[in-house]
Amino acid sequence: MSLSTHVLDAARGRPAADLAVRLDERDAAGTWTPLAERRTDADGRIRDWGRTPGAGTFRLTFDTAGLSDFYPEVTVAFRITDPGQHHHVPLLLSPFAYSTYRGS
Repeated sequence: MSLSTHVLDAARGRPAADLAVRLDERDAAGTWTPLAERRTDADGRIRDWGRTPGAGTFRLTFDTAGLSDFYPEVTVAFRITDPGQHHHVPLLLSPFAYSTYRGS
């Protein structure tokens, strides 16, 4: 599985650099297990998680406390059914809203 993310700070109109992000995996019992923690680069991206898990349910938790007074963190859960594909999970953050989608 190839996984990347990109965080854009819409209030400032630039990438969110040096933002902490954690990748977790959910097991069959519904328990979340941390897999990796990274910080976004100068372009607001994380390209390498250091692991290549297979199919399953995962979540990215973004530590957004420094970017949003309302959302101290944003968690995006997603399912991977084809680990051979690249999965890009971007986050667009503003002070009182955020959006995400499956990118390419």
